[in-house]
Amino acid sequence: MKLVFSTNNANKLKEVQEMLPTSIEILSLKDINCFDEVEETETTLEGNAKLKADYITNKFGYNCFADDTGLEVESLDGKPGVYSARFAGEPANAENNMQKLIKELQNKTNRKAQFRTAICLNLDNKQFLFEGVCKGEILTQKQGEKGFGYDPIFKPEGFTTSFAQMNSEEKNKISHRGLAVQQLVNFLKNY
Repeated sequence: MKLVFSTNNANKLKEVQEMLPTSIEILSLKDINCFDEVEETETTLEGNAKLKADYITNKFGYNCFADDTGLEVESLDGKPGVYSARFAGEPANAENNMQKLIKELQNKTNRKAQFRTAICLNLDNKQFLFEGVCKGEILTQKQGEKGFGYDPIFKPEGFTTSFAQMNSEEKNKISHRGLAVQQLVNFLKNY
């Protein structure tokens, strides 16, 4: 089975490819000669995932899946949420996003947060949604060199290390994206 993963994020692509069985071939946007940047204009993660998947299916005719992920911080009323990638403004920059979040939580004792991923799959003219959630907390400073995005300041529940201190295999077992992709994989195996 061939599926297009509608992302320009090389880290995400690599992470998802590592989780899928070899019977599923993932094509990147580059593989299908799509160099369009699909703007995430929806106000929900599900909406953005659907928007990106629909764009590829409608324009290129491929079975496709897309995701959107947000970091939802309890004491900030779920922010940055759908705006996680652009939290500190444009141009999108992980370092600036982390520093802004650390600063906003400076005087807050509640540091609970969750990463949430929504995946939209367009397959044979049908649409399916999957969700993965990983609860944890925001650290006061960065820890670790691995991962990307907010990984250095997010410590998952039940662990003593940040996502950025875990290897990809460890992280993929418990992460929001890992859980959502596992649902996708289980669905595709039984499809």
